[in-house]
Amino acid sequence: MPQGFVLEEADPPKRLAAKGEHWFSRYGIVFTLDEADSTHTRLTIDSYGAFPGIHGRVYRALVVGSGGHRVIVREMLRRMASQAEKAAAMERRS
Repeated sequence: MPQGFVLEEADPPKRLAAKGEHWFSRYGIVFTLDEADSTHTRLTIDSYGAFPGIHGRVYRALVVGSGGHRVIVREMLRRMASQAEKAAAMERRS
């Protein structure tokens, strides 16, 4: 699970949903895997969040409005792609 998340739902190998929360927000992320072709898998990620109250609105402006969320999600995707490529390389060697 990505840091800050707990498993909410799993339907391996097609879907994984996680959620999290802290003082300023409640959030979730859903990973969906689809076979693009015989050698490629498409990963789709949907994220959502609720930012209640004034503190939540300020937090959202700082994290989402600043572009920080985009940076965090891209880094998460980069790490996941790297791990998948390493696992595929090890599987080919076996």
